[in-house]
Amino acid sequence: MRRILGNLLVVSTRALFFSVGTTLLFAAIACHGALSTGSDYSISLVDLDGNKLSTADGHVTVVVLATPAAREQARTVGDHVPDFCLGNPTYRMITIIHFTGRHMAIGRRLATAFVRHRVKEAAQRLQARYDALKISRDAKSDIFVVTDFDGTIASQFGQVAGAAEFGVFVFGPKGELLAQWHSVPSMDELAAVLKKSD
Repeated sequence: MRRILGNLLVVSTRALFFSVGTTLLFAAIACHGALSTGSDYSISLVDLDGNKLSTADGHVTVVVLATPAAREQARTVGDHVPDFCLGNPTYRMITIIHFTGRHMAIGRRLATAFVRHRVKEAAQRLQARYDALKISRDAKSDIFVVTDFDGTIASQFGQVAGAAEFGVFVFGPKGELLAQWHSVPSMDELAAVLKKSD
């Protein structure tokens, strides 16, 4: 009986250590991948039109990372960008559409066509804001959209499979991460960070 109880104790102890060790391992992986506010990041991207972009190329950059399911949230962030940023070459917004496995059934070509259609709609909305503010500039030239079909880009922003479908990041001119959210920031929150970047 003592031998059985002893063996059970050893097995239970090993199971406990394995469970704690596994939890700590996953926590370490999650923390390692997350971006830290105040740290510098130079992440290179190429948008649908072939423009080469970076989070550290002298612009104050708002990056929105969203799956197709979170496109309304991405649109709301665009609506929350303050007027003083519009048409101003100092500021830029990049939207990254991260297609996860469940979205890939439609195929890359069809997905890209769908994204281009959405970009045209976004350009019309942005042009209306430009016109109202008397900004004589083609709004389409200020819309940057990147597609991510394999998770490579999302991983650079600390997103892993099964993580949140949405994130907003603000980078300073040298790539310093000024703020990040995993929900839509309010107009005031976004404006405060963008003003502070001046």
